[in-house]
Amino acid sequence: MKPGIRAFGEADLSACLALFDANCPRFFAPNERAEFIGYLRAHAGEYRLCERDGRVVAAFGVALHGARARLNWIMVDPAAQGSGAGGAMIAATMAAARAGGAHMIDIAASHLSEPFFARHGARSRGRIADGWGPGMHRVDMELSLD
Repeated sequence: MKPGIRAFGEADLSACLALFDANCPRFFAPNERAEFIGYLRAHAGEYRLCERDGRVVAAFGVALHGARARLNWIMVDPAAQGSGAGGAMIAATMAAARAGGAHMIDIAASHLSEPFFARHGARSRGRIADGWGPGMHRVDMELSLD
């Protein structure tokens, strides 16, 4: 079954925190958990979930800012990697960005997730060593919709 995308709701907080925890400390630093909760409280309307068989397998935020959109707090359940959830997330992000009039999507990735975004056409604009914490390098990327 193909993954489905839906809006985040307050009742989804525990599923999102479970996704965060499943990706910590490999993709997120433990101290980022409080920041993630704050983001969900402040930007719930921008956040989306990817479900497969009724289970949340990925989550991401899409913020629209005119000609540019931003992909935020991107996470995929490690058990669901390779299942199409990431591709569904990228397709939904591109569709939302286009619908909002954007021509470019900004992505703040890590060196670990950079290859995934590159496979979908994103290009690196720069890197910051240890930008997300010790050993976790920040890679700023952009994905053109033109």
